[in-house]
Amino acid sequence: MSYNLLKGKRGIIFGALDENSIAWKTAEKVHEQGGTFVLTNAPVAMRMGAINELAEKTGSEIIPADATKIEDLENLVTKAQEILGGKLDFVLHSIGMSVNVRKGKHYTDQNYDWTQKGWDVSAVSFHKTMQTLYKQDAMNEWGSIVALTYMAAQRVFPDYNDMADNKAYLESIARSFGYFFGTEKKVRVNTISQSPTPTTAGQGVKGFDGFIKYADEMSALGNATADECADYTLTLFSDLTKKVTLQNLFHDGGFSNMGVSKKVMDRFIEE
Repeated sequence: MSYNLLKGKRGIIFGALDENSIAWKTAEKVHEQGGTFVLTNAPVAMRMGAINELAEKTGSEIIPADATKIEDLENLVTKAQEILGGKLDFVLHSIGMSVNVRKGKHYTDQNYDWTQKGWDVSAVSFHKTMQTLYKQDAMNEWGSIVALTYMAAQRVFPDYNDMADNKAYLESIARSFGYFFGTEKKVRVNTISQSPTPTTAGQGVKGFDGFIKYADEMSALGNATADECADYTLTLFSDLTKKVTLQNLFHDGGFSNMGVSKKVMDRFIEE
């Protein structure tokens, strides 16, 4: 249902790979709510996905960019403003990657070249993106910047590997850069800590299918879907959340505040 919640607002959406991705669903919903945007992803990711289909569906243009490269980001932010006709109101950072996870390297036996690559893609790219936006003064007042994270930044999930460290760093960047963006330019910066979600990236984590079922049974409301995360993201892009900033917002059906649920306990009670 459209409320024109984002009518007249302009932005950039990173990371729409395919219809399973949160960024893809967010783009669809931003379009439904009257917002306009450019889509971007790394050239290698674009070859893997179907981003052209999304661009056609939402009437959007695509600007390829490697988010670890400042020159690519500078080109992206400049061209986005030219295409959209002014400063930006929202940005979604929905990218992450761990080579150690992909290659099956255990957390206690990391290849540190791979670790650094994953850290750059998953976390430092968020700082680079905001630094570029900040230096170009590309955000309108009361604009909103959102990155997606996971609560492995706070708690141990053994198979999440070095992505847990990346997410912790990402959340710290959001707070630290968010302070300067807020005090100097009245721009909000938040992270959404989403339920485990069967995206292309999420399913690369060992034991993911078992964990997503466990999280669903632990959560008071069950897991939040990618579609529901997109809805939540819209609220942070809208003017209804103008004073929400520097927050890591859990969107997980209550999982983050659970000790144990009856469903899970019942599995350990002998008949």
